[in-house]
Amino acid sequence: MVTIIGGGIAGTLLAGALARANHPVTVYESQPVVGAGAFLALDDRAHTALVRLGVELDRLHAASHPLAELRAADRAGVVRGGAGAGRRMYLRADLMRVLTESAAATTAAIHYGTPVTELNGADGTLFSGEKALPADDVIIAADGIDSLARQRLEPGRTAEYAGQIVVYGITDRPIQPSTEPSVLHFHRRLDDGGRPVSTFGHFWNSEVSLWFTRLTRAPLPVAEVGSQPIDRWAEPILVGTNAIPELAEAMLTATSTVHVSNARTVPLADTRAPQAPVILCGDADHAITPAAGVGARDAIEDAAALAEAIIGGRSPAAAMAERRREILAERAAAAQMFRSAT
Repeated sequence: MVTIIGGGIAGTLLAGALARANHPVTVYESQPVVGAGAFLALDDRAHTALVRLGVELDRLHAASHPLAELRAADRAGVVRGGAGAGRRMYLRADLMRVLTESAAATTAAIHYGTPVTELNGADGTLFSGEKALPADDVIIAADGIDSLARQRLEPGRTAEYAGQIVVYGITDRPIQPSTEPSVLHFHRRLDDGGRPVSTFGHFWNSEVSLWFTRLTRAPLPVAEVGSQPIDRWAEPILVGTNAIPELAEAMLTATSTVHVSNARTVPLADTRAPQAPVILCGDADHAITPAAGVGARDAIEDAAALAEAIIGGRSPAAAMAERRREILAERAAAAQMFRSAT
């Protein structure tokens, strides 16, 4: 029997996979309904893991948009490009709908509007307010970057500001400029070392137009994080990015509301080894700045590793320890590639 804290991507996916294998599973999610959020891209690795855990590929395709190519440009023009590697763009709400419906078709018990407000890492005791929550021998904490479980298990390992804010926008109507659709374009402003100081990205097809920007600056106060009117952000975005002005203006003009966040990471060095009864998963354990573009895939592959360990009668703690090693190796390889490119 397994208890999962958090009904986001990793928690919902893991719950459905375990229940399909006849493992009793209970999820506690603080929000009253399935979360929304902005949008994200998943690659072929993420889709392979999703299908392996029982999510139907045709439903994923119906809820997403093919991404044929990625291109990055700066003042000198296109500096990098490549095939989409099986990537597809998702509104996060659409991905969560597919995962939630997939889990709801199983015996998984998902309790929305039930925040876990206290946790004892030694014995796995859980509380929601004054009420004790039933818990099992294995507790998977997939409760996000501000994880209560991580705070209790590793109070010194806190989320760190990564130096940029991120603004996501979805236009009120589709926009189709006179260039190729289904391409994720990045317009970047680089520093002297070749590192992005700001980025403006956009994607569109006949159904949807999405854009985002990352700006290097001091972190925002809590009151300025979350859903904000575009009027507050249009000028800072146009001044602070290297986007084509007429393109950025067209997309911002067609957008009413944006989602703003501080890009943060959770350090993965010098950590407490995963151990029962409470095991961290996804952003709760190793959140990474959106600039890396692999946070959702990491969470999905965490869920796959944990599901396969639990179903196979192996240690979920050992599975997460191995996942950490894999993630650290991939991040080191990516950093080396970046240094070589600059």
